[in-house]
Amino acid sequence: MTTHPLSALTADEINDVRRVLTDAGHIGTDTRFAYVGLDEPDKREATPERRARVLLLDLGTGAASDARVSLTTGAVEISPIDAALGQLPILDEEFGIIGPILNESPEWLAALEKRGVDPQSVIFAPLSAGNYGYPDEVGKRLLRVLAFRQDFPEDHCWAHPVDGLCAYVDVIERKLHKLIDHREFEVPAEPGNYTDPELVGPPLEGLKPIEIRQPEGPSFRFDGDELHWANWSLRVGFDTREGLILRKLAFSGRPIVERASIAEMVVPYADPSPVRFWQNYFDTGEYLFGRYANSLKLGCDCLGEITYLDVTVADELGNPRVVENAICVHEEDFGTLWKHSDLFTEISETRRQRRLVISFFTTVGNYDYGFYWYLYLDGTIECEVKLTGFLFTSAYPEEGSDYATQVAPGLGAPYHQHLFCARLDMTVDGGANAVDEIDVVARPMGEGNEHGNAFTVQTTRLTTETARDAAPNRVWRVVNPGKVNRMGEPVGYTLSVQQSPTLLADPGSVIAARAGFATKHLWVTRYAPGERYAAGDFVNQSPGGEGLPAYTAAGRDIDGEDIVLWHTFGPTHVPRLEDWPIMPVDHAKFTLKPTGFFDRNPALNVP
Repeated sequence: MTTHPLSALTADEINDVRRVLTDAGHIGTDTRFAYVGLDEPDKREATPERRARVLLLDLGTGAASDARVSLTTGAVEISPIDAALGQLPILDEEFGIIGPILNESPEWLAALEKRGVDPQSVIFAPLSAGNYGYPDEVGKRLLRVLAFRQDFPEDHCWAHPVDGLCAYVDVIERKLHKLIDHREFEVPAEPGNYTDPELVGPPLEGLKPIEIRQPEGPSFRFDGDELHWANWSLRVGFDTREGLILRKLAFSGRPIVERASIAEMVVPYADPSPVRFWQNYFDTGEYLFGRYANSLKLGCDCLGEITYLDVTVADELGNPRVVENAICVHEEDFGTLWKHSDLFTEISETRRQRRLVISFFTTVGNYDYGFYWYLYLDGTIECEVKLTGFLFTSAYPEEGSDYATQVAPGLGAPYHQHLFCARLDMTVDGGANAVDEIDVVARPMGEGNEHGNAFTVQTTRLTTETARDAAPNRVWRVVNPGKVNRMGEPVGYTLSVQQSPTLLADPGSVIAARAGFATKHLWVTRYAPGERYAAGDFVNQSPGGEGLPAYTAAGRDIDGEDIVLWHTFGPTHVPRLEDWPIMPVDHAKFTLKPTGFFDRNPALNVP
């Protein structure tokens, strides 16, 4: 069976990549595979070559390289990566070396001793360092490390931060680079063990079973990684960095989206203290959240008639690793699709809406994220992120805090944001698209509006690459100027977004430079095959300016061209008491809805 050019790398291909690089002399004892994935071809290529992209890190020297390996010919193109541009993503192996390094550091041990903390009880949280322009950090591969106490093996350490203390660790030199010992706090004592019966209390009574059954099986079918459901067709993919990828979404054969993914996310924290000011995590670019995909369990993570898909990723030695049940595909009833009881004809009709759900969950440290893509019978596309897990905690100072909520005695939960960037390569009825910014505006009372009831639609065509903010009653419509509906208007799809803040950090801050994508709700670029990531290719310790700010600086024409939408969305989290010790799911989403794409309601024929 021939592998489709856009399918994720197979286990055999990952093995071939490692063999080719080894035979070519690029793999040594200290070489680690920081990323292995499909080197996606330019979508305009008629017969694309299948290639892999590999990011290699030498743990002995810190040298990094970017390789392209042909899966057809075995040819290798490889180039060094300038550390000034950024470091490669953080390795799991690097998390494991922190304990031995710090437990041999007299400075670190002395800081624990004066706090009365047993070093053997400490759990380390090695975190991305950012880039603050410090001369002593130039060219170094760093992790900034916070500590927590674990009182027994099943104890959740997030309840016991050892605060006021932060270690900067050079993971190549394998030594403590600097210790920040700002303030001594008493370690919060109250446990946060949400499975402890003493904390949970007696089981909730009275909930009867809910059964979701499809006796004839699901309505969708797979042909390889191509999925067909009702009028929909698409290809389901997966990447170590981006996680779930949907490609070639079409309705009744008419293309809508060429490729949809979460291209980046950042979690900036609000605490400006000397120990925590740097807390800004790019879970996609710095941590590669796809590799932490959960193996889902029927009845818990997914309910009903479920089809699971395994995914294959590469480990840090370049060997294939299978994540079983990583992607969940199923149908859900979604209430009323349309309904009317007519006064004059006495005809009463109702149809049920259902949606196809394609999802995966990933755990990055303390947080768990579920990414859900929904396809509806009426042509609507929706993306929803479900956020849960543990709060990242701090000590709560006796004098109070302007930047955290006290969620247990002496335990703080700093304010933070979760800002996701969805990359939507649009092909609404073909590749030549345009974007209209549409505002619903009130008309002033006066001539022609004597009673003051008038409001109308104001449409502005975006003509060159740009970044835009959301506003009340504002949407963006992607239209195809060359295709019209029966009313003579361009066919289109409308992006509707939630009203939520973009990045709240100061525009002059380091994080605003590194996460420029998060400063606007919408970016529109002209398609270019190398422009894949909202914050640039090399995010870890990057100085900033890469990604969307650099892409849009070209000012390319986007009116009637092949365009890409980049949408920033997500919650600003001021933690509640109810978020401790485990957070109920929060939601963030956006919608793409057909607007003049069809000549009438496309769901009239639903049984």
